Amino acid sequence: MRELYPPIEPYEKGMLEVGDGNSVYWEVCGNPAGKPALVVHGGPGSGCGTSVRRFFDPARYRIVLFDQRGCGRSTPHASDPAADMRHNTTPHLIADMERLRHHLGIDRWLLYGGSWGSTLILAYAEQHPERVSEIVISSVTTTRRSEIEWLYRGAGRFFPEQWERFLAGAPGTPRDGDVVAAYARLMEHPDAAVRNRATADWCAWEDAVLSGETHGASNPYGGRPPAARLALVRICSHYFSHGAWLEEGVLLREAGRLAGIPGVLVHGRLDMAGPLDTAWELSRSWPGAELIVVEDAGHLGSTTTHDHVLQALDRFAANP
Repeated sequence: MRELYPPIEPYEKGMLEVGDGNSVYWEVCGNPAGKPALVVHGGPGSGCGTSVRRFFDPARYRIVLFDQRGCGRSTPHASDPAADMRHNTTPHLIADMERLRHHLGIDRWLLYGGSWGSTLILAYAEQHPERVSEIVISSVTTTRRSEIEWLYRGAGRFFPEQWERFLAGAPGTPRDGDVVAAYARLMEHPDAAVRNRATADWCAWEDAVLSGETHGASNPYGGRPPAARLALVRICSHYFSHGAWLEEGVLLREAGRLAGIPGVLVHGRLDMAGPLDTAWELSRSWPGAELIVVEDAGHLGSTTTHDHVLQALDRFAANP
């Protein structure tokens, strides 16, 4: 196992007004003259953390992190029921990324992220391939409706008791109904108790899907602070009930637009939340993409996953 780079703090940070009453938090770490790299966090709605900075060589990278609309330090926060979700969509986030690139005076940047972050990376890169130098992704997703259906229904075959509780958390939803849309409606309920209960039930299901990786030692979703948890579930259910505003399968169909962009995809064979077939399909559709399957990892990754990500980022740091 390789050690991560030492902890670092931002040398620059700010709030970027992106329209519709939204302001996006951003920060920059590392070498101001280094290779630009953008970290695209997951969720949607997780916010950017601090540990991810340590995957980049601070002497060679100019590392940009940002909180997507409605989460982290961006405002308004989705935990506030008054926050308007109509202007929080995938096209809005892509436009925010472009606005941030212009604001920081960056011509092209490497993109790194995982889970939902990989969906947003692919959507951005296929729309703006000339602005992307390389891509590194762990835990590949494209947020197809078929992938959403697997995560919030299909995986219930492995966790039937927990899925029954998840379904019961959206009263009146039939077994074959749209449980994700039902939770999205609950997260807009005027009663805070209803929103809090839906948040707890959603997080309990997400934690159940990852329980084979955490072995009960942690609750990646339920263990978050209350406001962060509310924002995460509200944003997740909002995005997933709309298929992330993406045509079904479009990111795989348009992956040819990534030709010429070097890419490394690192995916765990044991990923219950996002099975390996999506990463495999992407690697077959994206000329020049390298798929690394990690035998001992799931959705949260492992030390082996981290090693492969570090190796890819170190290799790309040498590119002009």
